Amino acid sequence: MTNPLNPVLEQSRLERWLDCVQTRLASEKESLNALDAAIGDADHGSNLFRGFSKVQEKLQSAPPEDIPALFKGVGMTLIGSVGGASGPLYGTFFLETAKALPQNRKSVDLQTLAQALAAGLQGLQRLGKAEKGDKTMVDALAPAIECLQQGADLRAAAAAARHGLEATVPLIARKGRASYLGERSQGHADPGAASATLLLECLARDDDSAA
Repeated sequence: MTNPLNPVLEQSRLERWLDCVQTRLASEKESLNALDAAIGDADHGSNLFRGFSKVQEKLQSAPPEDIPALFKGVGMTLIGSVGGASGPLYGTFFLETAKALPQNRKSVDLQTLAQALAAGLQGLQRLGKAEKGDKTMVDALAPAIECLQQGADLRAAAAAARHGLEATVPLIARKGRASYLGERSQGHADPGAASATLLLECLARDDDSAA
């Protein structure tokens, strides 16, 4: 019997997640660019949209055999197609998640996925040297993943990510290009935290539609 507190996610659902990410990025890339214009290069949304469009092309041309292959393919594609820091950071996040997932699986329970995502976050942090409070994507990813590890559902995790995003507004950036602005980085939400929140909200979308 399926445990409602630890639901099983099929590979098809995770592929729909990536569909949602691309669709959201298509409609929100300009708003992400606008956030990035305040404290970065004004291309965060466009870069990620290009990357996740490439992800969809790869999924259609070479469907992954299992969930670890799905995450690995996303990571490799993002590293190869997204400019700036976002490609290596998100790419590492997906690659390290893939390594932590049980192999040869076409479904994964939420707690196992949460542990794998935590490993992905650790990989991202090793690369970017960022902690919570540094005004980066970690500020959205970390509380969301912590929520999942504590047994919360995906909607609660997405809400935690959104809260983490909002909490970046008053922060002074300590990592990335925005850190060069010092106090001028205050008053703006971090674009990386915004895109990370988008990812978590898409992952929770099926929960909403099934409610």
